[in-house]
Amino acid sequence: MQELLQAFLNYLALEKNYSKHTLTAYKKDIAEFAMFLTDEFDGMPIHEVHYVQIRRWIIDLSSQKLSNLTINRKVASLKAFYLFLLKTKTIKVSPLAKHQALKSEKKIQTPYSEKEMFQLLNQFDDETDFETMRNKLMFQLFYFTGMRRSELINLKLKDIDFSTNLLKVLGKRNKERLIPMISELKVNLEKYIQLRENYCNENQIDELLISKNRVKISETFVYNTIKSYLYAVTEKVKKSPHVLRHTFATHLLNNGADLNAVKDLLGHSSLASTQVYTHNSLQALKNVYAKNHPRNK
Repeated sequence: MQELLQAFLNYLALEKNYSKHTLTAYKKDIAEFAMFLTDEFDGMPIHEVHYVQIRRWIIDLSSQKLSNLTINRKVASLKAFYLFLLKTKTIKVSPLAKHQALKSEKKIQTPYSEKEMFQLLNQFDDETDFETMRNKLMFQLFYFTGMRRSELINLKLKDIDFSTNLLKVLGKRNKERLIPMISELKVNLEKYIQLRENYCNENQIDELLISKNRVKISETFVYNTIKSYLYAVTEKVKKSPHVLRHTFATHLLNNGADLNAVKDLLGHSSLASTQVYTHNSLQALKNVYAKNHPRNK
């Protein structure tokens, strides 16, 4: 089991370029299923399993009050593992070949309004010190470009091209994409970089955004910083970098952006991933229609 699992994880890391976070999730889900086999089926080898054992596992997960969304994610990890075993000819048929995913409602994130975003960015009007300027830039990079948290953390000085007004971002599975800079972002990047040079002294750090200790910022730092500023302008429960990314996409669509263009800006591999952001845009369109159609007055 351990050799098969390690070979699978190596395959995902080396050939599929999956992130460490994703690898950890896959490893955890498959190990949980292996433990279930040990407890309920006398340690049946994972490559000898039939769908009946997996169905029992799904029932067990459901009895633990896990959501269908979580169960589907765990089964998806297992399905990917069995596809790998098929690829390596360890098995002849996947036990999940005819599995139907459990029905689950997609959670739709509520984006921040344009008013909330203006209030948020106006908090920084009098920024003068390095840390405040950096925090302002974090918000602008999220809201003006729609980049992911990991992409922001790993953005390097060399990835900024002021001559073409483009940012080069390294996304999921090491896929690069270019994102345009609006003039406001460009001006503040230039200000920040000048402050950064004075702040860093002789410390040579590739990453654009750095902590007060002059090292690369962490995911926890970004999350906590974003959350603390959002408390001042919104009562929405969810306060995170991901919702800023969602807000970026929604505001673009609300203002007439093409769905395919938004897909490319977000770095999605398929249009289906981007279409989740159209929910709020459609609602805004309905509101405009209801308010302005002459026969509805």
